[in-house]
Amino acid sequence: MLRHYESLGLVRPTGRSDSGYREYSSENIRRIFHVESLRSLGLSLRDVGRALDDPGFAPAELVDDLIRQTRERIAAETELLTRLRRIGVAEPAGWEDVLQIVALLQALGSKSAGARQRAALSAAEEVPVPVEALVEAVLNESDPNVAGALRWALAQSGEDVSALLAKGLGSSVAEVRKRAVQSIAEIPHDAATALLRDALTNPDTVVRGYAALALGTRGVADAVPTLIDMIVEGRNDTDAADALSTLAGDPALGERIATGLVDCLDRGTVGPPARRRLTQALADVPGVTTSRALAQLSHDEDRAVALTATYILKLRDGTQRVADASGRLW
Repeated sequence: MLRHYESLGLVRPTGRSDSGYREYSSENIRRIFHVESLRSLGLSLRDVGRALDDPGFAPAELVDDLIRQTRERIAAETELLTRLRRIGVAEPAGWEDVLQIVALLQALGSKSAGARQRAALSAAEEVPVPVEALVEAVLNESDPNVAGALRWALAQSGEDVSALLAKGLGSSVAEVRKRAVQSIAEIPHDAATALLRDALTNPDTVVRGYAALALGTRGVADAVPTLIDMIVEGRNDTDAADALSTLAGDPALGERIATGLVDCLDRGTVGPPARRRLTQALADVPGVTTSRALAQLSHDEDRAVALTATYILKLRDGTQRVADASGRLW
């Protein structure tokens, strides 16, 4: 090392001993330590020489460059570590499996949407890809077709990935939160249902909406207030009304839903468009409360509301007569 430093002109011995060994002064020794200290920061030997010998050499720009290079190196090493760990989790039987997993992981990060979609579909059909990789991919996927394929692959994995997806619900990026709740909505496990219940209080209205719609299809009554709010606000109101209709299949819950809709109609703060949507939502909610509300609304001062209520009453009356004729209750 000392011979190399000498050849570069970094450190020169003060002389040689009678035996031919290089001799170094205390100043030389101090310079050697300076060289080693600067090398420990990642400086090249050329930059070390400039730093020690050029009085005008300013370290700020070089240090900033070293910081950038170090961050890039750490990111690359972290990515490699993550890939190796994911391959290990997949427990490949042989190198052929390893190569297939690597190819799928690379395809999931491809710039081509088609390649990403094929990789997602292959992930469930060929060599299993670690679910962590699929979760990361689905949370970052902007193409709706690819995202759908990734959610399908997650469902086919048979694993409960709710906890992994839950991290996306707290993302600072709105699109990531949306993708997370959409993915959780397609997981049938109880843990996913619990996450969706928690999501009903999420500050993001989009997250709350998707959670409520998913819970509605699962028969979870906790979704009712959010679904009614969606109708009032006009956010996916048609889907929200369909979800309420599904929940209203339970007679007790149907009365609760009808009461909630009617209470909103009675509020003076609800505007005409919202009142019309609420009236339409009553169409598929059976029960006495609904019938009474529609009868009153058929005389509403808002002509659109009155006509809608009258039309729904006629449909319900026709259905009632058909049901009576068939001997079944409506």
